[in-house]
Amino acid sequence: MAQVNNSPEVPDKMAIAAEARKLVRESFKASLATLDSPDGAPYASLITLATDAAGAPLFLISTLARHTRNLVHDPRAAILIDGTGGGSGTGGDPLQGARLTLSGRAEKTNDPAARRRFLARQAQAGFYADFPDFSFWTLRLEGAHFIGGFGRIVDLAPSDLLIPLAGADDVLAAEGGIVAHMNEDHADALALYAQAFGGEATDPASPWTMTGLDPEGCDLLRGTAGLRVPFASRALTSHDARKELIRLVDDARAKLGSTG
Repeated sequence: MAQVNNSPEVPDKMAIAAEARKLVRESFKASLATLDSPDGAPYASLITLATDAAGAPLFLISTLARHTRNLVHDPRAAILIDGTGGGSGTGGDPLQGARLTLSGRAEKTNDPAARRRFLARQAQAGFYADFPDFSFWTLRLEGAHFIGGFGRIVDLAPSDLLIPLAGADDVLAAEGGIVAHMNEDHADALALYAQAFGGEATDPASPWTMTGLDPEGCDLLRGTAGLRVPFASRALTSHDARKELIRLVDDARAKLGSTG
């Protein structure tokens, strides 16, 4: 039975979709639900997470794992992303926090960009990523269900969660170089982004790194904490992306100056 929204207020679906996209981009881990082989019983496990440029989940799993054997037998799967933070900011009640269930069919991917983006976010996986039993997978989205507390319950379509990549071949091809350049030469800019747009204090001992860039923004990471920084305009070329990254520095300085 579908969950019913009994709130007198109609949720803002566009705002919730944006919140859901942000939650996926910032998440470091999730629960993977598969159908156990051969009896079809539900089985849940923990996976580490990244996203492709469009925002679809990426994960790295071994053929020795039960969930992988399940997916080979039946690719139907769901991924639960928990953004409740253990009840922080919700009066101690995690059920008032945000969570998102993504559903679809899991499939292997050999896309070099998927590998690069995953390992940029999950550096520890570089130790075993090339073991013969490991492979990268993605979830081909068929739907999603977002719950953000009382009255904020919305079903979402793949088009609500995945950003369009048409016409963005140039910036996608340049992504790896731009990310490496920002991490090597512009750590100060990344710290500004995190401070201004994420409220994160600067800590030279634990710097933020950029893990990915796409037409609508960039993704930062420090430890297991992720931060999504959106662009004001879609970046379809490497030139567009560099303009947006410079604009973000200016905006960050202006924001910090107005609150300092």
